[in-house]
Amino acid sequence: MTGATIGIALIALACLAATFRMLRGPSEADRAIAGDLLLFGIVGLLTLYGVLVASPYTFDLVLVAALVGFLGALSLARALMRGRR
Repeated sequence: MTGATIGIALIALACLAATFRMLRGPSEADRAIAGDLLLFGIVGLLTLYGVLVASPYTFDLVLVAALVGFLGALSLARALMRGRR
């Protein structure tokens, strides 16, 4: 239990840093990467919360959130490249 609690605190700190970078990023690419980091930090928080409460339903949410995050990262990369491959 203590390891999961420490993990939640550390990931929450990383999410705060990612939020700061997303708001103050010098370029669009920095903001996109910070948004990805924030999303996957939230996925990590959700996962550790599921471990703490021992709920099997949270892992379904984690799977969906990770898939949406991956597809969002692809679409952001495509938008930043303006359609070029």
